[in-house]
Amino acid sequence: MAQPPDICIRGAGIVGRSLALLLARERLNVALVESPQPHTAPDVRAYSLNGAAKALLQDLRCWPEAPAVTPVHQMQVWGDHGGHLNFGASEQGVGELNWMVDVPVLEGRLAAAVKFQPQIEVVQAPVPAPLTVVCEGRASQTRAELGVGFEVTHYEQHALATRLMCDRAHEGIARQWFGWSHAPGLSQPQAEVLALLPLGGEGGREVALVWSVHPMRAQELMAMPPEDFAAALAQACGHALGGMQLSAERAVWPLQLARAERWIGSMPGQAKQSFALAGDAAHALHPLAGQGLNVGLGDVAELVRVIRAKEFWRPLQDLKLLRRYERARQADVQAMGLVTNGLQRLFAQPGPVWQNLRNWGMRGFDRSGPLKHWMTQRAMGQSTPPTPADSTR
Repeated sequence: MAQPPDICIRGAGIVGRSLALLLARERLNVALVESPQPHTAPDVRAYSLNGAAKALLQDLRCWPEAPAVTPVHQMQVWGDHGGHLNFGASEQGVGELNWMVDVPVLEGRLAAAVKFQPQIEVVQAPVPAPLTVVCEGRASQTRAELGVGFEVTHYEQHALATRLMCDRAHEGIARQWFGWSHAPGLSQPQAEVLALLPLGGEGGREVALVWSVHPMRAQELMAMPPEDFAAALAQACGHALGGMQLSAERAVWPLQLARAERWIGSMPGQAKQSFALAGDAAHALHPLAGQGLNVGLGDVAELVRVIRAKEFWRPLQDLKLLRRYERARQADVQAMGLVTNGLQRLFAQPGPVWQNLRNWGMRGFDRSGPLKHWMTQRAMGQSTPPTPADSTR
């Protein structure tokens, strides 16, 4: 890079690379810190992306092609006692509700795009810059070094993820069940959320599993032989897709609701340098709504919009400028956190009174018309701020 960086981005995941590419198009010099990654098992994650996230990635020419992208035409949700919700793309007047995207493929597209962008220099360690954006994930070391508190609410659940081949095609339907299971060593049943998400393109038979269960139940499931695990899963989802076979390794991680106490600030001991947090370094949500990466890419779009619209005389490190980003994103993230946390808490309450109440509510919401339409549109990204691509058209 011939010139010193205008912005240093710490973290080269999907959020960090997307941000780097958009800022480089604004003719800003970007230093992207890409730490060496230890060798790990193949990544089994798949993200649900809405229309706003798709538009952003398409504008970067990094949107993957089938079979790495699978359109979701319908979402079906079952409660624990007769409650049922159905969201259909046709009801919203669109072709798809969202898209399931293979994480390794998307990361590869973004990494390739970074290599061809002369405004971006990939570095192995942070470098000084007027603005540092921290995109290191929820365990961000930089956030801790900056002294930014991270308020965490630990759910008594772990997410277990893998991929499976099914006897029947998924038909582009995302399926989710709220239920209960007995964890070893516990006398009372524990709440769980099971999601089967379509993969492999149209007409595929592969699904991604995200199974949120008690930590002791997660240990039990991880220890099962593959055949026993697949049989237990098929039984838990009522054999919705027939028989199942594991097609990937299993992974597990703890779930939490988290938010940084502040998203911007001055770099300690550095004159005329500021920082901003984005993605999981700023917030973490329960995966039951599938909005984690959508919210992270919303951070990217808003930060680029704020920088693009800044007064010519205002420097990048100006905290008044960065507060515009913080205010806009904190409100949206808080709203999404309230929804996901509320649903998780509601379905974790034992007893027939709570059971009847939540399932009655599900049936009522399914027939609510305008309210259901508004919520679906919001989940699809229709009521979020425009992406940087939209603002130029």
